[in-house]
Amino acid sequence: MFGFYNMALRVDVTQSAFELQMISDDVLGRTLGGKGLATHLLLAHNPPGVDPLSADNHIIFAAGPVAGSSIWGSCRHGVFSKSPQTGFYSESYSGGRVAENIAACGFDAIVIHGAADAPVWLEICEETVYFHSAEALWGLDTYQTEDRVKAWVKENRPGAGSCGVVCIGPAGENLVSFAVIENDYWRSAGRTGVGAILGSKKIKAIAFHGKRKKTFADDALVRAFSKELAVEGKDNAGVIAYKTKGTPMLVDIMNNAGGFPTRYWQKGRYEGASKINADALHQRCDVKPHACLKCFMACGRLSTVKEGRHAGLQVEGPEYETIYAFGGLCEIDSIEEIIYLNDICDRLGMDTISAGNLAALTIEAARQGRIDRSIDYGDVDAIAQLMADIAARKGIGEMLARGIRAAADAWGMADQAIHVKGLEPAGYDPRVLKGMGLAYGSSDRGACHLRATFYKPELAGIVDPEKIEGKAVVFTEWEDRLTLFDTLILCRFYRDLYQWEQLGTMIKATTGLDLDVQGMRRIAAHVCDDTRRFNLREGLGPEDDMLPRRFHREALPESGKVITEDQMRRMMADYYAARGWDPEGKPPEA
Repeated sequence: MFGFYNMALRVDVTQSAFELQMISDDVLGRTLGGKGLATHLLLAHNPPGVDPLSADNHIIFAAGPVAGSSIWGSCRHGVFSKSPQTGFYSESYSGGRVAENIAACGFDAIVIHGAADAPVWLEICEETVYFHSAEALWGLDTYQTEDRVKAWVKENRPGAGSCGVVCIGPAGENLVSFAVIENDYWRSAGRTGVGAILGSKKIKAIAFHGKRKKTFADDALVRAFSKELAVEGKDNAGVIAYKTKGTPMLVDIMNNAGGFPTRYWQKGRYEGASKINADALHQRCDVKPHACLKCFMACGRLSTVKEGRHAGLQVEGPEYETIYAFGGLCEIDSIEEIIYLNDICDRLGMDTISAGNLAALTIEAARQGRIDRSIDYGDVDAIAQLMADIAARKGIGEMLARGIRAAADAWGMADQAIHVKGLEPAGYDPRVLKGMGLAYGSSDRGACHLRATFYKPELAGIVDPEKIEGKAVVFTEWEDRLTLFDTLILCRFYRDLYQWEQLGTMIKATTGLDLDVQGMRRIAAHVCDDTRRFNLREGLGPEDDMLPRRFHREALPESGKVITEDQMRRMMADYYAARGWDPEGKPPEA
C-alpha cells in the first residue's frame, strides 16, 4: 500500500537475532499504521497476562504513513507495549527528528522482545540490526548517552547520514515504573513507563539510520496540501499563540478557570501562578521558539536561565504539564527552579507528570506523619533529592519507583492518591472540566489528557464544561478524530487545522485510500475496540474507568465544584453506548 513498506522488523534481543514480517494491505487498510498497527501486533504477539518487565513483553516502535512526507506535524513516532506503571495498554509518543530516521529504515513497525544478559545498544538500519555492548554507557544520563551513540555512528558509519537515537537514563536502567525513552535531549516518549521496558531488556539506546523512501499515492497532492496549510497557518490565532508563548500559556488559562491543580489536588488556583506562567518564563529566561522537524508551530521553548544559582541552565521547556506538576502540585513559585527539576528528570529519564504527583504525595505523607522524611511544599532541594532517590531506588525511592498505587497502599493513602489505572492525571481538574473526567476514565492508558484533548472544546466554550447529557457522543467524535492522528502519528497541536476533511485529503494523498468521514471513523472505532480488547485481556474492569473518590467528595474551595460519582457513571455508560460496547464496556466480538 502507498505510504507503507508492508514490512515489520522483529528483533529478538535474547538471541541477538532479527527477522522480517510481511504486513498485508488488508491489515494496513484496517489499522492505518501507527497505533492501529501496533495494537494489532501486540494482540498477535504479546502473551495474555505477561509481566510488563519480562522478556516476553513486546515493545513496538512505529512511525505513521505520513512520516517521511512534507506534511506538517508528521515527525513523530510512537512506542507501544504493556505498561509496567498500569499493567494495561501502553502508548507514548515523541516529536523531534527521530521519526524521520525510523521511517528511513524501511519498516512500518519495529517489534522488539527478549532480553539481553548484559547491557546493549541496538543499531537499526535498512540492511540489518547490530547489537553493540552498552557496558560503557550503563549509568550515564540521557544526554551523555545520546551524544556518545551519535558520535560512534558518525565515526564508524560515515555513509549513514542523519542518525536518530532514543535512549534511557538511570531511571529506566533501574526499572522505575514511570521511566521515559528520551530523544533529541528533551523529547520524550514520556508516559506509561516505556523506559523501564527497555531497561528490563538491558537496551540502553537504539540508533536508527537509513535511506529508504516511501512511495506516496499522489506526491503532487501531498505538496499542495502542505503548501496550502502553511499559508493558512501563518495567520492562525492558535498557531501564533503556541509560537509566541508555547504550552506555558495554559498556566493562566487554567488558573483563571479555577482548575489548575494545586497543593496535591486540594485547590484549583495557585497564588504563585504569576511567577511560573508564560510571562515569567519569558522575562526570567532567554527563550527562543523551538520546533520539531516539519513543524511551523514551534511550540517548544528553548529556555536558558539568565540569573541565580541555575544561570546558564538550558532545557527545551518547561511544558505546561511540568509546570503544573512541580509548580502547582508542589507549590514551587520559581520558574527557574521548575526548569532545574525538569532538567533532573530529563537527565535521569523519568516522566515529569508522575514525578511531580509522587513528590506531592510524598509531601502529604510527610506532613501527615506517615513517613519520616524532611520534605515540604516549595522545598526544591528536597524534591530534587527525592528524584535522585527514586531513580536509584534508594530509601523511600524504592517504593515510589513502583508507582503511585504501591506507594499509596504502603503509606495507607490509597484514598488520597490521585490516578486512574495507576496513571496520574495531567493539569486539568475534572471537577471544573467535567469532560476531562470522561477523558481520564475512558483513556486506554490511564488518566490521560491527550487521547481526545477534550480540555480544548470545554475551555473554548464549544462544549459546556458542566453539561453531562450528550457529552459522551461529542467526546467520542473528538476521540475518533484524534485516534486517526495516532494511526498517522501526527502532532496533537494540529487538531484545529486537521479536521475530517483535511485528514481525508492527507490519507488519500499518502496512502491512496479514499475515505469519507464514516470510513475514517470506522477505522478509528476498530482501533479503539482492539485497544479495549487488549486491556480486557489484561484484567480491566468497569471500575478501572472510574475517577479517584476525592474528585467526588472534596469540593474545590474556590468554586465548591465536584464531579459526582453519578455524573461519572452516566458519562461512562453513555460512552460505552456511543462506542457500541455492552454495559460492562466490552466491544462486540472481533
